Amino acid sequence: MIAPRSGSRLPAWAAKKRGILREARPLRRVLRELGVRTVCEEARCPNIGECFSRPTATFMIAGARCTRRCGFCAVDTARPAPLDPGEPARIAEATRRMALRHVVVTAVARDDLADGGAAHFAATIRAVRAAAPSARIEVLTPDFKGEQAPLRTVLDAAPDVFNHNLETVARLARAVRPQASYTRSLDVLARAKRLRPLVATKSGLMVGLGETPAEVRAAMQDLRAGACDLLTIGQYLQPTRQHLPVVEYVAPAAFAEYGRIGRELGFRHVAAGPFVRSSYHAEHAFESADTPRG
Repeated sequence: MIAPRSGSRLPAWAAKKRGILREARPLRRVLRELGVRTVCEEARCPNIGECFSRPTATFMIAGARCTRRCGFCAVDTARPAPLDPGEPARIAEATRRMALRHVVVTAVARDDLADGGAAHFAATIRAVRAAAPSARIEVLTPDFKGEQAPLRTVLDAAPDVFNHNLETVARLARAVRPQASYTRSLDVLARAKRLRPLVATKSGLMVGLGETPAEVRAAMQDLRAGACDLLTIGQYLQPTRQHLPVVEYVAPAAFAEYGRIGRELGFRHVAAGPFVRSSYHAEHAFESADTPRG
């Protein structure tokens, strides 16, 4: 059980305005016209104003209803609608209109589908590649129940970055992701690297859920044991009162130390900070790591 403790009051440095800047309005119009979702909006990301004004966005495919109920996630848990076969083309058109150089595509967990939505990921990758050949494509996928065939389907479509989030440390995994598995997520990342060694692998951790620094370091070591290349570490923020509470707001100095440890362990790039999220400045992570295109 995760319970709040002293020090869980929001400090000034952890507060961030979530408004949409004026410069972001044209991007929002494109998304509305095409009927395209972003995880920025669906998951109530604190960086939405900044990212929408750059412009950049993380596209969310396969619907807005998830088959899993994770304790940290604001996305609705409900019976999903059938996949929309026209969605990959709309994502590709949005990419073209927005002139994106680095495209991030994620999805809800679709355990109702035989392949977990892997073919839909692959179709989206191919559609974006055809519409914007020079764009780099990053996918942030669910675990596909640990099955290899769906993972291979996604990797065969040749994304540049394969991202799957570990989310938390081993001790807290069951409370944070009751329908997932810490070891399964590690295996997904390690298997992706074995199947496509030139594709950059990436994962993310949340802190502030009651983990210790030693446990965070152990999680980093577990990721590196599977040759994970890129890592993000950010502060967990409770989306509603029905979600897991924040146990601690981690100080900026602690994030700096996590970044140092990650680089010492051999990650090619580590982004660690209160507002870091999986796809936050994803293009910079790819470029600064000098990761070869797969």
